[in-house]
Amino acid sequence: MMSDNFLRLGVNIDHVATIRNARGGAYPDPVLAAKVAQEAGADGITAHLREDRRHILDADIDGLMGALTIPLNFEMAATDEMQAIALRHKPHAVCIVPEKREERTTEGGLEVAREENKLAHFIAPLRDVGCRVSIFIAADRRQIEAAHRIGAEVIELHTGAYCDAHSEGRFDERDRELEALREMSSFAHSLGLEVHAGHGLTYETVQPIAALPEVLELNIGHFLIGESIFRGLTPAIAEMRRLMDEARK
Repeated sequence: MMSDNFLRLGVNIDHVATIRNARGGAYPDPVLAAKVAQEAGADGITAHLREDRRHILDADIDGLMGALTIPLNFEMAATDEMQAIALRHKPHAVCIVPEKREERTTEGGLEVAREENKLAHFIAPLRDVGCRVSIFIAADRRQIEAAHRIGAEVIELHTGAYCDAHSEGRFDERDRELEALREMSSFAHSLGLEVHAGHGLTYETVQPIAALPEVLELNIGHFLIGESIFRGLTPAIAEMRRLMDEARK
C-alpha cells in the first residue's frame, strides 16, 4: 500500500520518438519505451503531442492508450485540434502547456491569468469527460490563482529555471528559484490544488524538489532517456526512483 507521503514518478517518453524520427523509421518505439518504464516502476507516462509532430505522433497516442495499465498524462497546447484528440481518447490526465514552433522544448509556464476566460472554456469539456486537467505554470502566485479560478485540478510547476541555474553554477539564483517553488507549492496546496513539478530535473537536482511535501508527482523525460543510453532505461528509472524516495524520507 502506498503511503500518503508517496511521490509519483511520471516518465516522459517524447525523446524516444525524437530519436526514431531522426531516421524516419519505426525504431525506437516510444510505446515500447513506455511499457518498459511501466515495468520499471513508473507511476505514469507523459507524452506531448505537439502541433508540428516533431516527436510524438498521433499513432503513438493511439498505441499508448491501448498498451498502458498506468495513467497517461497527455501534454497538449490549448488548440481546437488537440482538444478534439483528447476528447476522443479521454486520457487519465491532460496537461495544458504553452507551445511555440521555434522553441526547442517548452520554455516556460502557461500565461493563465491573461487567457483566463479562454482557458476556462477550453478545459471545461475535458473535465466533463473525466480527464484530470493540469496546467503547466511558473511558480508565480498570480498564475496559480488563475489556474484555480478556471477549474484546473492540478498544477505542474516549471522547474526549468531552477535546474538551469544549478547546471550553470548560478547557485544564489538556484536557491531563490527553489524557495519560490517551495512557497508556491505550499500556496497552491492551500487552495486545494494538487501540485506536480517537472522540466529539466536530473539526478543532481531532483532531491530538493522531491523533498517538497506538497508535491505529489514529478514528470521527468529528457534526462532519463539520455541516461538510458549509458545505463539502460530500467536502471535509469530505478536510480531516479531511489533518489526521490530518499528525499521523501
